[in-house]
Amino acid sequence: MAAPTKGPRLGGGPAHERLLLRNMATSLFKHGKITTTETKAKRLRPLAERLVTFAKRGDLHARRRVLSMITDKSVVHALFTDIAPQVADRQGGYTRITKLGFRKGDNAPLALLELVLEPVSAKTVTKKPKLANTVKASAAVAAAVVADVVAEDAVVEETPAAEAAVEAPAAEAAEAPVVEEVVAEAAVEVEEVAAAEEAAGTEETPATDEQA
Repeated sequence: MAAPTKGPRLGGGPAHERLLLRNMATSLFKHGKITTTETKAKRLRPLAERLVTFAKRGDLHARRRVLSMITDKSVVHALFTDIAPQVADRQGGYTRITKLGFRKGDNAPLALLELVLEPVSAKTVTKKPKLANTVKASAAVAAAVVADVVAEDAVVEETPAAEAAVEAPAAEAAEAPVVEEVVAEAAVEVEEVAAAEEAAGTEETPATDEQA
């Protein structure tokens, strides 16, 4: 006998297990809940939720897939027309398992497997205020203050340089006429000195001739 692929085996063989799951799924969708052992409830739960997912899809292929598992057409019709619309807004979790204690006789753990058909209530999302990191905040503030100080120093240093650059051409333009006047006066003085020396030379020449 082959070993089961997943979970404990129900019944005497694979065919018996499929029949057990089929009958329990039919009873679940027909009555809305069943009481069985905890092991059988855990094995039936994924199969039942898969069938509900097919019913929510609602097309012909999904209906044929469900009919291959559940042969009672009235139960399949109730699943597609009654149960599927009630869980249309629910994203999974269509069944619920509730433990009921232990069974008398063999002391097997019992569980109640039922469909969850309650409307989904929107959860109120409460955003918690983020705790400010004082270390990071103080570091950010210090960095911002340092950046402002550096920017102000750069502005102060650039302002005199810019003013000096603007005043330099104006000062040079103002000093140019003064230099030209000084050069002109020096040229006139040199000409006067040269003329005086020539006059003194002409006066001394006759005296030397008389002495000779």
